[in-house]
Amino acid sequence: MKKFFSFVKIEHTLFTLPLIYSGLILGLRETPSLALVLLVLTTAVGARTAAFALNRIIDRHIDVRNPRTAVRELPSGRMTLGQGLGVLAAGCAVYFGSAALISTFCLMLSPIPLLIFVIYPYMKRFTAFAHFGVGLGMSMAPLGGYFAASPSFDNLLPAVLLCLFTIFWGAGFDIIYATLDEDFDRQERLFSFVSRFGRGKALFWSSVFHVVAFGCLTGLFFTTVRTWYAAPFLFLTGAMLWFEQRKASNIELSFFRINAGLGFVVFAMIVTGAVLR
Repeated sequence: MKKFFSFVKIEHTLFTLPLIYSGLILGLRETPSLALVLLVLTTAVGARTAAFALNRIIDRHIDVRNPRTAVRELPSGRMTLGQGLGVLAAGCAVYFGSAALISTFCLMLSPIPLLIFVIYPYMKRFTAFAHFGVGLGMSMAPLGGYFAASPSFDNLLPAVLLCLFTIFWGAGFDIIYATLDEDFDRQERLFSFVSRFGRGKALFWSSVFHVVAFGCLTGLFFTTVRTWYAAPFLFLTGAMLWFEQRKASNIELSFFRINAGLGFVVFAMIVTGAVLR
């Protein structure tokens, strides 16, 4: 189990899980059943398991040449390719099965996120905008939660704004994470903002993307949340994004600890708006 959790980076679930339920709340028209809440969770776990398994399988030949990633399960030999494919198959089964139990609408849309998860790992081979692949993949979480509660394309503005926030937030913090591999990416001719434009300019663009993310969240606040009781959570989100940029050299703090909490702050803002509006 420890090997499995490490393979799919189970702790990174903290980034997207609160956004999935944020999307669910935005789409609700009535109190959700416990079955729906649990199915959203299993769908999210299945999708995320499949996404990380795909990333590790597709990147295994690159990871083995990178000293930072050579200790991962597939490059180090602690997990075989067959086992990795087994994890992928299990994740897909849980994902598609849970989506089908939620609604036919969700099942019909379910291949779209999986397609993004397949394409994203290849993006750094040909474009520096690969960081937006991370953000786009993450943005499927709130959109999926929204469609689980409201299986239609009606009144999509709240979901779109939350998705845009997630895309730019994810792209911004992925640039910070990419600073760890600046030299390796240049050596391997892999594309990232850091390897192509240098650390300083890349971090500048990371901050720009986080400003855009905060703008999208502010738009969600004024169009949907609309209660000043939730305003402190909006301001706290902005402060956390600013602090993340200030501490960009400390990857453990800026990439993981701050981002792990930031999603829950956004969730608190949306819950407060839903309850007190």
